Amino acid sequence: MNNVNKTLYIPLYGKALVSKKGIVLSDKKAEEIWEKEEFPLKGKSKSKWLAYYMSMRSAVFDEWVKEKMAEAPGAIVLHLGCGLDSRAERVGAKEAFWFDVDFPAVIDERKRYYADTENYRMIAADIKDGTFMETLPESECAIVILEGVSMYLTNQELQQMFSKLSAHFSRLLVLVDCYTPFAAKMSKIKNPIKDVGVSEVYGVANPGVLETNTGLTFVKEYNMTPKHLVNELKGFEKFIFKLLYAGKISKKLYKLYEYKS
Repeated sequence: MNNVNKTLYIPLYGKALVSKKGIVLSDKKAEEIWEKEEFPLKGKSKSKWLAYYMSMRSAVFDEWVKEKMAEAPGAIVLHLGCGLDSRAERVGAKEAFWFDVDFPAVIDERKRYYADTENYRMIAADIKDGTFMETLPESECAIVILEGVSMYLTNQELQQMFSKLSAHFSRLLVLVDCYTPFAAKMSKIKNPIKDVGVSEVYGVANPGVLETNTGLTFVKEYNMTPKHLVNELKGFEKFIFKLLYAGKISKKLYKLYEYKS
């Protein structure tokens, strides 16, 4: 796999760690995969603070997906840039038509641990070109998950991808996390993804950027470290996490936006 693909091991490790601790997120599949493989990570990419942060982000995504599936029961779910994530299992999406999409090398790796079913399918594709949509069943609405992916795409690539999705579906419900431009600049100096060889990332200046020529309308911004999840940490760990990852500085670096069409 290329270096961008290898970033999938960082959130996998984080979810396995917190799940084993019994906090923030229950993810037995991540535990199983990590215990079996123990992919090589080093430096900040194995930071427990990063593990807590990304797991809280994933928990917020999970709750959003469950809410949207309840609101739009006939919608298909598209997890774009899925990596080795077990979200379909975590949210109990047995009845939904769910599609996990990622690069061919990632899907080859994923198929070692997951299997297609009647309602669940893995698609090997570059999410930017939109060809994966040709294999999808008919549906007016799609719930689109883009977690930990947008920073590897330019603003133009994101706009083009969302434009293609808007043209394909009458209704879109989208949740996407983004670096700010400042965070993208800072990542050249200090970012755990550098530990797996990634050096080029991109930021989104404001939510309006992803409305431009996409058919999307900004709905609201979410907090990636809500109080009820931070409170699962205790003592010194909770104090440090609130200071470094849930405070004003962190919120200037990283955003979580909801859109609809």
